[in-house]
Amino acid sequence: MSLALARKYRPRRFADVAVQSHVANTLRNAIAGDRLGHAYLFCGPRGTGKTTLARVLAMALNCEQRREDREPCGTCPSCERIWSGGASLDVVEIDAASNRGVDDARDLRERAMYAPSGADRYKVYIVDEAHMLTREAWNALLKILEEPPPRVVFVFATTEPQKIQQAAAPVLSRMQRFDLKRIGPADVRDRLAVVLKAEGLTAKADALGMLARAADGSMRDALSLTDQVLSLGGGDLTAERVREALGLVHEDEHLALLDLVSERRAADVFTVVGRLADHGVDFGVLLADFAELLRAQLAVVLGGSLPDISERLQEELPKRADRFSAGDLLRMLNLVVEVEPHLRRSGQQQLLFETLLVRFALLDRTLDLEAVLRDVGGGSAGGASSGASSGGAARGASRTPPTVRESSPPARSPAPARAESPPAPPRRAAAPPEVADAPAPRRELLALDINRLAEYWDEVVDRVNADNRALLLSSTLAHATPSAVTASGTVTLTVSSDAHAELIAGGEATVLAALRHRFTGVQKLVVRVVTPEGEQVPRRLNESAVKADRIATLRKQSPLLDAAVDALDLELLE
Repeated sequence: MSLALARKYRPRRFADVAVQSHVANTLRNAIAGDRLGHAYLFCGPRGTGKTTLARVLAMALNCEQRREDREPCGTCPSCERIWSGGASLDVVEIDAASNRGVDDARDLRERAMYAPSGADRYKVYIVDEAHMLTREAWNALLKILEEPPPRVVFVFATTEPQKIQQAAAPVLSRMQRFDLKRIGPADVRDRLAVVLKAEGLTAKADALGMLARAADGSMRDALSLTDQVLSLGGGDLTAERVREALGLVHEDEHLALLDLVSERRAADVFTVVGRLADHGVDFGVLLADFAELLRAQLAVVLGGSLPDISERLQEELPKRADRFSAGDLLRMLNLVVEVEPHLRRSGQQQLLFETLLVRFALLDRTLDLEAVLRDVGGGSAGGASSGASSGGAARGASRTPPTVRESSPPARSPAPARAESPPAPPRRAAAPPEVADAPAPRRELLALDINRLAEYWDEVVDRVNADNRALLLSSTLAHATPSAVTASGTVTLTVSSDAHAELIAGGEATVLAALRHRFTGVQKLVVRVVTPEGEQVPRRLNESAVKADRIATLRKQSPLLDAAVDALDLELLE
């Protein structure tokens, strides 16, 4: 069976590790100068070479034919076993995701006490996904990391070093930390070209660019995606094969969406997006690609250098530069940033994408608040008030500066229409208070609906979190799930433990206030406990629960009492 490209072309020497020369050179010089550390922490995004560097370090320390520049040979039996991840007496790889407990850490500590198999060899322990180790496991390793046995090296690799900082900060001072960089599209393209040449294949520049952008800074992902495209068959790599294998939308479709926005054809949004939906596009990927297109168009409008885009887009985007202003493109990108997290969680992705494009297409009908406020601050309050009352843009206000500034009766006397209404000048003079007293823009309340509630649940949690006295309640709500909404305004939340249910029930007033800040018709909050298997667990009975059940029974029996409890905030004493 053939090896995957990511395994087949894994680097065997420090010099072959792409982009991470700041780490590779330091490790090689440390070996050459006999200044090797006893513990290292490699941090960085996935697929950037953390485990590869750890293996190359182990190969360099145990190579049977080590070169003068301290690079491993990569071909001796020891190097072959380490490079392939095979069994080795002196190099042990541990997956902390499945060996994360204190017993596993104690076992590692005991094994580290044994000497290497040879006088010129090192024992190397590579711990991948190190952030998954528990606090107790780190505590068990703390002493051996501080005073390790001779000729023993620990290498920890992680994508989330902040979790180690939170769980076991003292261990960080016992290790040398190296932060690996994301791999840029240009370096990914160069590496893919070398790999494909070694495989006897060629690739179009656009195809390599698409693979590099899809890899998102990960060399391993780029090689895995290349394997996926090659699995389609057909020989050399082309842009069409990459699109077909990865499910990407053709660039012409992105340009069509851009033209739809620039020509303000809001009515055509639903037809175009519906056609894309019929072809089974991933709206999350479509939104990300369209955001990259807007970013490139902004660079063109500002006169900057073009980002890493295809040759076709480099030709087409300058033709559309005069259709957009930099301000409009910035507003569009801000809207994308706002919508993107909601799109990932929403069950109505197509609807969210359609409404976003409609907002883009109608961007010319919105009010430029910055211009209005600038006019108000510069003394043109009357113009701003006039523009605001008529619903026009700031440019409408800027057409009436003479009327605003001419406040004395002699200056207004030549205008007969103005002279017929003597009270007008006093009203003009009082314009600034009128602007100041105008109702401030406020958040529009939404109708209570389970889909909207799920979409805006993070905003409700943030609202509760704004109260410093409800920090524990907000963290508990972050683990709760809105599960039902009734027509009478009852909101049901699902939690996984009785403790969470009791905590939310205790802060019911705060939660209801946060819900009412965003939705209309919210009347009541119900909390249900659901086990991981899906069974609902009755809430544990206590004094407050008994009182709540008793009040609910009394309110059902008497509508008058029910109204009195709401109006007077009554409590049950006995």
